[in-house]
Amino acid sequence: MVRPIADLAGHPDIAELRARYDQVAETPAARITDGVLVLAGLYLALSPWVVGFTPFEGNLSVNNFICGIAVAVLAGGFAVAYGRTHGLAWLPVAIGLWTIFAPFVVQRGYASGGAIASNVVIGIVTIGLGLVAMRPGMVAGRR
Repeated sequence: MVRPIADLAGHPDIAELRARYDQVAETPAARITDGVLVLAGLYLALSPWVVGFTPFEGNLSVNNFICGIAVAVLAGGFAVAYGRTHGLAWLPVAIGLWTIFAPFVVQRGYASGGAIASNVVIGIVTIGLGLVAMRPGMVAGRR
């Protein structure tokens, strides 16, 4: 006989924990972080056209577009429902690391100086903002 799995979504402790995460994520610093992280993601997505990647950097352009949209969507999720998305707060850090190394991996080191500089700077910014976005989850988890 198969036993049904209990639905934990309605459990009072889970609901209270989500409410605590959402409360911590409503601070002005968290809102600013989420907003700037959305902007960083949009810049990453548009960077091939802002910086002017060369035509042979098409693969890097696609990579930046996909990663940028992913960061912007994640940041939007953090802003709207941090209690449900806090488990993904590490992803902007991972995407930021990938962004730094992508010109060397995707283009095999044959990327223009502008593409490399843009990716390194926005990667560092994304890592920093991602680490700050992880903080509300750590603070709420300790209470």
